[in-house]
Amino acid sequence: MRYDLAKSGNGLTYEIRNIVNVATKLSQAGVDIYWENIGDPIVKGEILPDWMKEELAKIIMDNNAYAYSPTKGVLETREYIAAQVNARGGAQITAEDIIFFNGLGDAIARSYSAIRVDARIIMPEPTYSTHLLAEVLHASFPPNTYQMNPYKHWAPDIDELESKVRSFRSIVGILVINPDNPTGYVHTEEGLRQIVRIAKEYDLMLVFDEIYANMSYNGSKTVLLSDIIGDVPGISMKGISKEYPWPGARCGWIEVYNYDKDPAFQRYVDAILTQKMSEVCSTTFPQMSIPRIMSHPEYKPYLAEKIKHYEKLSNIAYSILRDVPYVVVNRTNGAFYMSVVFNEAVLNSKQKLHIEDDGVRTYVESITGSSIENDKRFVYYLLGATGICVVPLTSFFTSKPGFRMTLLERDADRFEFMVRRLAEKIVEYVESSAR
Repeated sequence: MRYDLAKSGNGLTYEIRNIVNVATKLSQAGVDIYWENIGDPIVKGEILPDWMKEELAKIIMDNNAYAYSPTKGVLETREYIAAQVNARGGAQITAEDIIFFNGLGDAIARSYSAIRVDARIIMPEPTYSTHLLAEVLHASFPPNTYQMNPYKHWAPDIDELESKVRSFRSIVGILVINPDNPTGYVHTEEGLRQIVRIAKEYDLMLVFDEIYANMSYNGSKTVLLSDIIGDVPGISMKGISKEYPWPGARCGWIEVYNYDKDPAFQRYVDAILTQKMSEVCSTTFPQMSIPRIMSHPEYKPYLAEKIKHYEKLSNIAYSILRDVPYVVVNRTNGAFYMSVVFNEAVLNSKQKLHIEDDGVRTYVESITGSSIENDKRFVYYLLGATGICVVPLTSFFTSKPGFRMTLLERDADRFEFMVRRLAEKIVEYVESSAR
C-alpha cells in the first residue's frame, strides 16, 4: 500500500480471547480445558430460567420487536430505567438521559472515540481490556493510570490519582469500574466520595462502569454513581449480559448525569449521540425485555441465587489460595473474577511445569520465548500442564505479574479441584528454577 493504513495502537491484543487460540490447539491435542479466561456465564453452564425464556418468547410474538428502535433506545425501557435510578433519591434523570448501544463494548468504544485525541481518561491499573483498548486507540498513546493496590485489598491509591490529575491537564475524566474487573474489588463509599471530590475540584467528568453493580457479596454493597455524584457531570455504563445472563444479546446503555451542568460535557454527550445516529439504532428485542424481566417477581430471587453461588466460589478460592507462597490473594467481593499477584521477583524465564504429552510440551516451549512476559509464560505452561485457562494479569495493562480467573463454574466440586491443582502448580512452577 502507498501508506501505512493501520492507526497507531494496532499492536494491542485482547488476551482474554487471544488465549483461546492457544487453548483450542491444546484441546485438539487431547487436553481437557478448564475455561477460566472469559466472563461468559452461558459458556460455563449457567442456564436462563424457564420464566425468563417465557417472557422472551412473548416478546418474540410482538411485531415491534422486529422494528428499528429510536436512536437512543426503546422509550418504554428508558423510562423504566430512569424511574429505577430516580427512586434511589440521588441523581435525577429522564428517558432522554439514557442511550442504548449494541453491548457495553460498543458503548465504551463510542464514548472514548467522542473525546478529543489530546484529552485523556485516567483509568485504574490493572484495568479491563476493553476500556484500555478504546482509550489508547482514540489517542494513540499509552494511558494515564492510578494504582489498585493488591496489598490493600485492591483499594485505589487516591493520593496518586489526585496527584496525576493535578499534574496532567490533559486528563478530562476518571474511570471507575465498580465492582472491579479484573480484581473483584467493591469500592467503599468513602473512597468513591473522594473520587467525586477530585472530579469536582479539578473540573472533570466521571465514567463509571457499573455492569456488575448488582453482583456484590461477602457483606459488600455497591454504591452507585447516581447515589454520590452530586452536581458533577458523569456517565454510568450498564448492561444485561452478566445479569440475565445474555451476553449474545449485545445490549448495553449509558446513563448521563448532570447533562445541563457543563457546556463542554453537553457537547461531548451530543458527539456520542451523533455517532450513534450513524447506525440508526441498537437491537430492539433485548431492550424490550428489560422492563419485563427486571420487574418480574422471580428476578430478585434469581439474582440472589447467582450471587450466593459466586460468593461460595469466591470463598473456596480464597481459602485455598491465601496460604499459597509466592502470591498475594484478596477475597473477591463483587463481579465474578479473582486476580492473583505474584510476589516481586519470584518469576523468571527459566521456570517450567512438567508437560506429559511431547507434542503439547513442544508447542508450549515454542510460544514461551525469552521476550514473553513472565506471567504469560506461567499461564501457557499452566495451560499445557493442567488445561487450566486463565488470563495473565499484565494483559490488563499493569506491570504486576499474575493472573485473573473467573468464579463461574457451576460445579463447586470441579471448581475446588481446579483451584487446588492451580495452587500446587504455582509452587511447582516457581520452585522449578531452583532444581
